[in-house]
Amino acid sequence: MIGHAFHPQAIADMDEIWEYIAQDSLDSADRILEEIRAAIHSLSKMPNQGHRRSDLTSHPLRFWLVHSYLIAYAPDEDPLLVLAVLHGRRNPRVMAAILRNRE
Repeated sequence: MIGHAFHPQAIADMDEIWEYIAQDSLDSADRILEEIRAAIHSLSKMPNQGHRRSDLTSHPLRFWLVHSYLIAYAPDEDPLLVLAVLHGRRNPRVMAAILRNRE
C-alpha cells in the first residue's frame, strides 16, 4: 500500500493547527505542517508504525506523534486513512469522542 487519504475533518484539524501556530510564526506553521505531511507519507509506506491507544479507541487505529501532534490513522485501509491530527495534550476523553465521531 502506498498513498493516503484524509477524513474531511482531519484536513480541518491541519488547517486549525496551521492557523494557531501562524499567529506567532508563519515559518513555524509551514514547517510543522510539512513535518506532519512527511510523517503521513512515511506511514503510508510502512503503515504499522506507531502504537495503539486502547484508552482512546477499541478500533485498530494507530497513532504517531509529530512534535505535540498525534496523527490517528487506520493502517489497514487502502489507502491509509488519516482520521485526525490532534494536539497530544488534549483531554483523552475529548480525543476519544472526536475519534468515535470519525470512524
